[in-house]
Amino acid sequence: MEEENQTGGVYFHFQPFSTDPAVVPLIFVALLLLYLGSLVGNMTIGLTIWRDPSLHTPMYFFLFVLAMLEIGYSTNIAPLTLASIFSMGQMLISLPTCGAQMFFFILLGGSDCVLLAVMAYDRYVAICHPLHYSLIMSRQLCGQMTLGSLGLGFLLSLPLTILICHLPFCGPNEIYHFFCDMPAVTRLACADTHVHEAALYVLGVAAVAIPFLLICLSYGCIVAAILRMNSAEGKRRAFSTCSSHLIVVLLQYGSCTLIYLRPSSSYSPEEGRAVSVVYTFFSPVLNPLIYSIRNQEVTEAVRRLRARTCWFRKAS
Repeated sequence: MEEENQTGGVYFHFQPFSTDPAVVPLIFVALLLLYLGSLVGNMTIGLTIWRDPSLHTPMYFFLFVLAMLEIGYSTNIAPLTLASIFSMGQMLISLPTCGAQMFFFILLGGSDCVLLAVMAYDRYVAICHPLHYSLIMSRQLCGQMTLGSLGLGFLLSLPLTILICHLPFCGPNEIYHFFCDMPAVTRLACADTHVHEAALYVLGVAAVAIPFLLICLSYGCIVAAILRMNSAEGKRRAFSTCSSHLIVVLLQYGSCTLIYLRPSSSYSPEEGRAVSVVYTFFSPVLNPLIYSIRNQEVTEAVRRLRARTCWFRKAS
């Protein structure tokens, strides 16, 4: 396959999941259903929080932002992956297109990780300082922390994307992945990439390790506060409030750690691709399910939204 056109532009293509014509349609349909499920689930969560005044609190504001990030995150990955699968790996991806996908992947993924740390801080304030919660978690602070999450994601994604896009690629430019993941693309460069690998590791520490440590610190204080409670019902409600967030944190950070916080010498393309399916296709589907199933307020709000929607349809 030609990797460069007549003007010398660099092109890539993804290695297919399978070359078996009987298996490819199954993979395509499975990933398409996961993508559509993530869109429907996160749009439902976002619309429910937007329309229900009882959910206009800091905790649900951050959940709304998380749902919007998940929609962008999924849409950045899934369409290109599905198009590549449909073409049996024959579709060419230009370097600018690949660079754009890498940029938005780190921007949205990094913001997602930082936002999970912000949500842990919100739970810490709610449980450890309940009397001062509304004073501390003001609208201004919530907006600033959200913009800070997006800003940090931008600052992490832009320099590294520029560094990788300026690498020389001599071919064959087959990416052993289903999207333009930075470690997979860096391995194709015909130049010394030690600086890029070090920068990628620093990015992993900044976007994954540091927020995860802050989450652990927040939950350490939360657990200590819960254990001091005398009411069994209070303990149950506190654990219930935090459990859905903890499940999402473990799912997100566990996958990212396996890819971005390990030495490049131990990087396995096969393992990288398998783990990436979890956090690019499964996590965006599971997150709204986890938050809706384990949160009675969200579940009831979704039911009210569905009831209003059905009423409007009957009225029209």
